[in-house]
Amino acid sequence: MQTLQTSPKASAWRIFWIFTSIGLQSFGGGASTTLLMQRYFIDKYQWITIDDFAYLWSLCQLAPGINLVGFTILVGKRVGGIAGMFGALIGLMIPSSLITCLLAAGFKEVQHLPVTQAVEKGVIPATAGIMLLVGLNFAFPQVKKANKEGLLPLAITVMIILLATVAILAGVPVIIVLPAGGILGIFCFTRPLFRSRKDRAQ
Repeated sequence: MQTLQTSPKASAWRIFWIFTSIGLQSFGGGASTTLLMQRYFIDKYQWITIDDFAYLWSLCQLAPGINLVGFTILVGKRVGGIAGMFGALIGLMIPSSLITCLLAAGFKEVQHLPVTQAVEKGVIPATAGIMLLVGLNFAFPQVKKANKEGLLPLAITVMIILLATVAILAGVPVIIVLPAGGILGIFCFTRPLFRSRKDRAQ
C-alpha cells in the first residue's frame, strides 16, 4: 500500500510564493504547471518523491472537475499541512487568474491579426512537447521498478496505456476508461506475481 509522510516540510508562506511563481510561469496550462511543480518540489527542494507525486496525481484523476486544482491542494497539504494547502491554492490561482482575465479581455482586439494566428500555431506543438515530458517523468518510476520487480509489470503498464489510448480514440467516455484502468490495476498489481525479485528468491 502507498503511504505518504505528512510532516510539514515548508511554511505556508513559502509554499504560497512558490506556487505564485509557478502560476506566473505556467504558460500553456496544466502540463506546464505540472512540469514546474515537478521541478520545484522534486528536483529543487526534494520535498516529495516522484513516486508520491505520481500517486497524488493518480488520485486526482479519479475525481471529476479541474484536476489541477485538486492536485495543487494535495501537494500543498503533503508539503505544508493544512496551512500549506491554502497557501498553494491561493498562490497558484489568484495572480495567474488576474493575468488570464486581462489577457482574455485584450485578446478580442488582436485575435484577427495574422501574427496572433501564427503564434497559436507555434504554441500548440510546444505545449504538446511539454505534455510529453510530463508523461515521461510519470513513466520513470515504472521503468525504475522494472529493475526490482521484473519487466512484466512494466509490460502490463504499457498495455494499459495502449488500451486506454485505443478506447479514447474509439470514443469511449473518460468516465469509463479511468475506472476500467483502475480495475485492471487492482487485478494485475495486487497479485503475488509482482513481488520483488528479492522476495521471490526467499
